[in-house]
Amino acid sequence: MATNEELAFLDATAQAELVRTKQITPPELVEAAIARIERLNPQLNAVVTPMYDEARRRVESELRGPFAGVPFLLKDLLAEHAGSALSEGSRFLAGHYTAAQDSELVVRLKQAGLVVLGKTNTPEFGILPTTEPRLFGPARNPWDPTRTPGGSSGGAAAAVAAGMVPMAHANDGGGSIRIPASCCGLFGLKPTRARNTMGPHYGDLFCGLVAEHAVTRSVRDSAALLDATAGPAPGDPYWAPPTARPFGREVGANPGRLRIAVTTVAGNGAPVHPDCVAAARDAAWLAASLGHDITEAEPSIDHDLVAQAFITLWSAGCAWTIDDWARRTGRTPSAEDFEPLTAVLAEMGRRRTAADLLLALQDLQRISRTMARFLTEHDVWLTPTLAEPPLPLGSFDDPDDPVHGLRRSAEFVPFTPIANVTGQPAMSVPLFWNADGLPIGTQWIGRFGDEATLFRLAAQLEAARPWVQRRPPVR
Repeated sequence: MATNEELAFLDATAQAELVRTKQITPPELVEAAIARIERLNPQLNAVVTPMYDEARRRVESELRGPFAGVPFLLKDLLAEHAGSALSEGSRFLAGHYTAAQDSELVVRLKQAGLVVLGKTNTPEFGILPTTEPRLFGPARNPWDPTRTPGGSSGGAAAAVAAGMVPMAHANDGGGSIRIPASCCGLFGLKPTRARNTMGPHYGDLFCGLVAEHAVTRSVRDSAALLDATAGPAPGDPYWAPPTARPFGREVGANPGRLRIAVTTVAGNGAPVHPDCVAAARDAAWLAASLGHDITEAEPSIDHDLVAQAFITLWSAGCAWTIDDWARRTGRTPSAEDFEPLTAVLAEMGRRRTAADLLLALQDLQRISRTMARFLTEHDVWLTPTLAEPPLPLGSFDDPDDPVHGLRRSAEFVPFTPIANVTGQPAMSVPLFWNADGLPIGTQWIGRFGDEATLFRLAAQLEAARPWVQRRPPVR
């Protein structure tokens, strides 16, 4: 049997193959992952809710599916697991909510054979692009524990990067899959809007900004996992266009000669760190060397309008989140139940009118049409994922200014939210590490419904410049 160190950095597909060929049993695979979590978590604070007993019961039964017996972690946000607590990083929920049923996504993850070992750290309600909730304390980046692993899926990314599990659930309302993938040197794909269902509790979230998927070590894991979970559930308000064939078959397929637009300038005027510019330039050079056509171009978007409309949806969504949980738990919220930024953001949302919300949605939908036209001339749009390398922990907190984190987020994350606005698939690919040994991701945005092109391109990039051999200091 492989050593635990060897198991730690096999992807989920390889671990599942070990189970299928009877080189290891699911209980052995799960116990090895539990041992890694127990050893590493005191340093990284990635897992906040262990579910080991449930996992051990599950592997006593026969497991089926493409990932039978593979250990997995759920983000402590949105994904409800029957009988398990959900806190969403908030003191308001902590100890006050236990899920009565699995979310449909969790049902499908279990049907794929995955074994859930616990839940990962997330900022309160997933608001910030760092993972430092006051409820649980900060998750730490295994490449440098003084720095953020990103957010809001920072606990998930830290766990996968350190080798606790080969992949982990994540979700993305403004970059929360791609941001931590960039910070932790992982592959992170945000699928097309409604590719994965939000049922049964939600139709969509924040007027379609939020998407569900995962952070993974390999491209093939991301594709195979999306094959296992994608598709509508009864009653969904809308769903993504059907695919021509399984995503797994796109991995290794020839992407053809793609027209790739590249920009390294942030539309909101935020300065872009030289390392992030260098990463995007290097990725463009790599794509050109693979035969793709590279041009300097970007869509004609009013970024001030995007920011105004986005904050309207985001603040209204924060107020709704609190009201939704108050209704579901029967508790009466007060400002003291929440972190200062959450309370201020919710109050901003309450000051907006229903008309303000619909006007913002109208503006964002018009911007989506601009993006769609841009991607009739280009197949993919390449940008840095982030405007800066992983920031030191504490960068988003100012005790004298509760909205400091919001302003700092706009500087750190100017590139990712547009794909949430438009609903387009977008991925962060780990092709570059800076002189400090920190990963710097690049973002590639595809056409609506066209994850296939992104998977083909990502697999080509992965083959040309493999990242799996890179290991963080904490592992």
